[in-house]
Amino acid sequence: MALSAERATRRRTVGIVAGEASGDLLGSQLIGALHELVPQLHFTGIGGPRMEAAGMEVLFPLEKLAVRGYLEVARHFFEIVGIRRKLRRRFVADPPDVFIGIDAPDFNLDLELSLKAHGIPTVHYVSPAIWMWRKRRIHKIKQAVSKMLTLFPFEASLYRQAGVDVAFVGHPLADMLDRVPKRAAAREQLRLPLSAPIIALLPGSRQSELEHMADLFVQTAKQISERLPQALFLVPLVTRETREMFEIALYRNQAEELPLTILFGHAPDAMSAADVVLVASGTATLEAALLGKPMVITYKMPAASYWLLQGRGYLPYYGLPNILAGEFVVPEIIQDDATPQNLSQALLNLLGDEAVRTRLERKFSTLSASLQRGAARQAALAVLPLLEA
Repeated sequence: MALSAERATRRRTVGIVAGEASGDLLGSQLIGALHELVPQLHFTGIGGPRMEAAGMEVLFPLEKLAVRGYLEVARHFFEIVGIRRKLRRRFVADPPDVFIGIDAPDFNLDLELSLKAHGIPTVHYVSPAIWMWRKRRIHKIKQAVSKMLTLFPFEASLYRQAGVDVAFVGHPLADMLDRVPKRAAAREQLRLPLSAPIIALLPGSRQSELEHMADLFVQTAKQISERLPQALFLVPLVTRETREMFEIALYRNQAEELPLTILFGHAPDAMSAADVVLVASGTATLEAALLGKPMVITYKMPAASYWLLQGRGYLPYYGLPNILAGEFVVPEIIQDDATPQNLSQALLNLLGDEAVRTRLERKFSTLSASLQRGAARQAALAVLPLLEA
């Protein structure tokens, strides 16, 4: 499926906004898939290095939007609102053929609402978690978007019931992680012993997350090492800043002698090589599940932000594996309960229970198969009719 020859001869423009690193990855894949269908497309808006490398004109870097937590967002509020106002003026004055907002609902939905009112077709890629909190947003979404693209099948059902045009496109991580080396091959690649118990530690990708969790993860590793001296630890971190923060936490906790390797990226390889994973709540929990890895989910944030979030959720779960399963299939140890004692015990319990690990691996294998659909191409095909309109 492609545009007609007549339409394909003129350059068409796609406005696009991604608000964080995961959106940058989704955006780059979608840009590549759309370019295969319509080579002349021009992309412009807010993106990161991957989207820019895919050929996008970046008007503002996505780092401007990549803040989390109520208090953290409040500090950057006026700058973020100013960027959205400038982008809205630009797109209204020179309308793109379609606008695609990738995640970042607090930024994108208001922008989509305005652009759609000016006759610009709007797509929102990655549903806000309306099934977890703020259910009433679905009414705003219905007004704001011409098409919703969801990563999970149950989300599409919710939108259809509300009368929103929707397409379930699958999850790109399920497509990507299927190619990650399995446990033995990953260990060989990372030059790790096949027989040692290995724990992957993923304390988050943002500096704000490391501020609250680096010491916790180091102290947890210390306690495990005292009880299981043969255990090895892998810590994949994606930036120089977060790597330095974790190294400082090692020194601060007198843990320089831990059998621990900090990797520059390579999170999927680290998780694949591991027996169990300690992971901060977020997309990495889904990565671990798609790799079939037993895990313990944890998270700590500023006390005021956590207090503001209390009572706003409709589900008892934080981690995506539990949300998708509809039950607690893996432990979640959050905020004040997230102590080195609780986390180390939960991880040692998993390491010592082969039957539980096997059951989780089977459950996660079924989950992965349900989400593998070639998401980038499916998303591009869903956008194409709006470009043809």
